[in-house]
Order: sequence, then structure tokens, then C-alpha cells
Amino acid sequence: MGPGPGTAPHARYDAIVVGAGLAGLVTAKQLLDRGLRVALVDKGGEDALGGLALQAFGGMMLVDTPLQRRAGIRDSAALAWSDWLSFAEFDDEDLWPRRWAQRYIERCVPDVYEWLRALGVRFIPAVQWVERGWMRPGNSLPRYHVIWGTARFMTQRVLLALRRHARADRLAVLPRHRVEALVREGGTVCGCRGRREDDGSEFVLRAGAVVISGGGITGDLARVRRHWPKDWGPAPAVLLNGSHPAADGRLHDAVSEAGGKVTHLDRMWNYAAGVRHPNPQFEGQGLSLIPSRTAIWTDPDGHRIGPVPFVTAFDTLHMVRHIARAQWPHTWQVLNRRIAQRELAASGAEHNPLIRDRRLLRFALQMLRGNPALVDELLAKCSDFVQAPDLPTLASRMNALAGDARITPQALEASIRPYDDQMLRGPRFHNDDQLRRIAQLRAWTGDRVRTCNFQPILDAKAGPLIAIRCQLLTRKSTGGIQTDLHSRVLGEDGQPLAGLYAAGEAAGFGGGGCNGRGSLEGTFLSGCILTAQAAANHIADAMA
Repeated sequence: MGPGPGTAPHARYDAIVVGAGLAGLVTAKQLLDRGLRVALVDKGGEDALGGLALQAFGGMMLVDTPLQRRAGIRDSAALAWSDWLSFAEFDDEDLWPRRWAQRYIERCVPDVYEWLRALGVRFIPAVQWVERGWMRPGNSLPRYHVIWGTARFMTQRVLLALRRHARADRLAVLPRHRVEALVREGGTVCGCRGRREDDGSEFVLRAGAVVISGGGITGDLARVRRHWPKDWGPAPAVLLNGSHPAADGRLHDAVSEAGGKVTHLDRMWNYAAGVRHPNPQFEGQGLSLIPSRTAIWTDPDGHRIGPVPFVTAFDTLHMVRHIARAQWPHTWQVLNRRIAQRELAASGAEHNPLIRDRRLLRFALQMLRGNPALVDELLAKCSDFVQAPDLPTLASRMNALAGDARITPQALEASIRPYDDQMLRGPRFHNDDQLRRIAQLRAWTGDRVRTCNFQPILDAKAGPLIAIRCQLLTRKSTGGIQTDLHSRVLGEDGQPLAGLYAAGEAAGFGGGGCNGRGSLEGTFLSGCILTAQAAANHIADAMA
């Protein structure tokens, strides 16, 4: 699949898809299925087709699937809707975000789960339980379905379907074409214009419909800071980029200039456990850790965060809000080698090679034995990791990393010792919220294999000690271009702009923000598929 005919300055198509990430690829495939002529335009090179989905882990929040039923999980649309509303914190005027959330719950199995299975994509049988809720309800049941092969395999299957498509000759792929503006005539969007990255020359493309699927804003840290939630206080001086500089929001600007409504850009899905990427591809790139559940999480002075301690897998938004409002430059996770090998993980395809490469036997062994290779890599290559044989040395190395003298061995001792002592008394005497959460996690098989059985941190046999400096990391835009259920872009008057559609992250995964303020997690890749299908179906029906 490569650039086809139609790269002339005024070439015309039935539809132009701007952005070749997952949403763009799905839109193109669905349009080809209906026989339309499509231009797929992206500012990146052809090797970047698929966008951030090539690096994503590949978890999807799905409701009442065969895998859930097989595991004895009795899910329902009504229960999922109640959970979604709890985390979303919708405003009264969030009409289209609510409608898209309902559409997601109703259609995620036939339009995502079954659609992917038809492409040869399978899911790991053990459904995971994330975003369970902390001080408010979250996922009442396990719903997080992990793609066997990660999102990279899924994206490759969609690309393969495009390359082998019976109508592949109707698809022109135009890499290294940066779209800068939309073309409007008589109130209808009928094309786009921009510049070629190779030589800076101008191009104009025309079509009966244009679909914006170019991602969000979280790769532009200056833009993230401009839209930082006002009730969180000033944006941090240091933000790690867990997206990509290409996610710069310029297409949102083009849509606004054409009369489209862009909403809720202050709603974004960031992570609390960001570290510097051990193999960075661009300046400021971060890696999102899936933090250990047994480790204690401290403030910059080494004091345990509380009175409600941080534990991952319950409420990501709560943790990010807490850190942002406290104006902490960083936080720390303190643990030991044995805990890290069992519990520590990192998001994305790169750091989950056994899932990515579908190596079943070795993956099963890793679940039983832990992942020392990941711990070794992060200790060797990530500047945010330090280890030491004892607390005085650990405190000294933490201070050297942070460039201050805020941590004392006494503060670490006071944070860790009471927690360890409760563990050693036995479960009958556990009266610590984190230990109660660990017990809850271990009650579900999917979490039990990845959670230590009450391992004390200061256990000399489990060392050395490890400290991880964590900073806030940007990830997904959960606000965006407002769309109706056909993925048509809406104007300030609430009416569709003729000829213009938006899909995926650009549309806030539907309606300009179907997740509201907080996601149940795993709604992003699946949201790309649902919104892309809606756009393609409406375009094809309108042209039939």
C-alpha cells in the first residue's frame, strides 16, 4: 500500500481521511468496503501508518463479552452505564458526550469485539479489573480485555486488510502531507489544503466528505498547559510527554476556523506514574508505569501519601488530581527487588514483548515467575530509578536524583515501618487501606498472579531497595471536536457542518468527550473504531 494516483494538486475523491492512526485506517477500510474512492492523508511517513496504536498496549473496556461470561462475570449495559456516569462527572450540557457513551456501551461488542475477531484479532482470556473506583464507584466488574499481540498486532491486521482489499486501487495513501486548513464552498466542507513535508510545496485535495482523525493535543505540552484544568492549580513545570509531538492540536484549530465546535480541551487522560523513557524517540518522551500495588507512594519529602494511600488500578484521575493540586514536582514509589519483579509493569507494546510477539509459553512463565528483565532494563536505562542496600543510602541517592536534600532515612523509616509491621502481624490484624486493597486485588485471579502476598518492603531477603521518581505524564485528549452519532462535526449552533466528520481522539472518542472527566480505562482504541465506523457508514449512505 503506497501513494496512488491522485497526488496532483487538485485531485478529487469521494472522501478524504486526515490522519492515518487507528481511527483513520478503520475509516478508510469501511469506506473501501462500500466502494468509495478514498485519500488517506498523514503528515508522517508511510512507516508511521497506524500512529500511536502501533505502540499502545491494547486494552479495551468491553461490556458483556463471551470472555466475561466464560469467567463467570455477569455484566450488563445498565451496570456499565451506572459505572460510566460515576467516573465521567458529566456536566448538564454534555448531551453528545452522554449519547456517545451510551452508544459505546450498546455497540462495543458487535462493532468492536466481533469486528476485530473477524479480522483475526483475539484477546487474552483473563479479563483484567482496572479503575475499580476508590472514593466513588468505578468498574463494578472486570471489563479490561487485552489484545493478544497488543494494539500493534491489531493495527497490522487493519493495515493488512487495506493492502489486500479487493478495492485497494480506490485508495490513495498520501504520507508526509500536512493538512493546514479545510476548503469550504457554499457552506460545505469540500476538501483540504496544506504542504508536503518533503519540499514544502502546497497541495489541495477535494472530496465530497472530509474526516478528521488526526489525534489529540497532548503531544504539545505548551497547549496542554494552556488547557490545564483550572481547579488543579498551575500546570507542573515538568510534564513528561506520553503521547507524541505530532499530536499537536493543529487540526482542531482548522476545524474551529471552519466553524466547528471544539469542547472540553481541559479534559485529558494523564498518568501519575510517568518516568523518563529508557529509549526515547523524541525530547521529553515519558513512559507510563503500571505501578506496584505493594510499594508505598510518598510525597517529595518521603512521607507516605495519605490519609488515603495511593494504590494503582482503582482511580487514576484521583491520583493525578491529588498530585496536581498539591503542586508536587514529583512523587516517589518505594519498594524492593522482589516486589518489583512480581508487580512492576510498563504500558505499551515495547515493554510487553511476550504479549506483542504472541509468545504464549514464555508469557505464561513470566506470569508465574515475574519479570526481572524489565526491572533490570529500567534500573540500567531509566534515570528515574535508584536502588540501594539500606535506607540511608537510598535516601542519599533519591536526593542526588532530585537535586535537593528533602528525603531523610528517618522519614522513609517512619513511612515504611508501620506498614511492614502490619503485614507481619498477619491478615487478621490488617487495618491499613492499602493492605485491604491488596487483599481485594488478590481475590481476583487476573490480579492475584501480579500482586505479592503481603511482602514487607524492608525484608532484607527481598532487596535491594528501589525508589522510583514519578512525574505526571500526558497521554490522551478526552475532549475534542464535537460530533453527533454519525460523527458529523457540529457547529456552534449545534447543527452539522456539511461534509465534515471527526473520529477517534480528535473527536474526544465521540461527541467531543464521551469519557467525561474520567475514563473507565480501555475506552480509547475501541472508541477510535466506533467513531470511525459511524463516520464511514454515514458518508457511504449519503453518497449511495
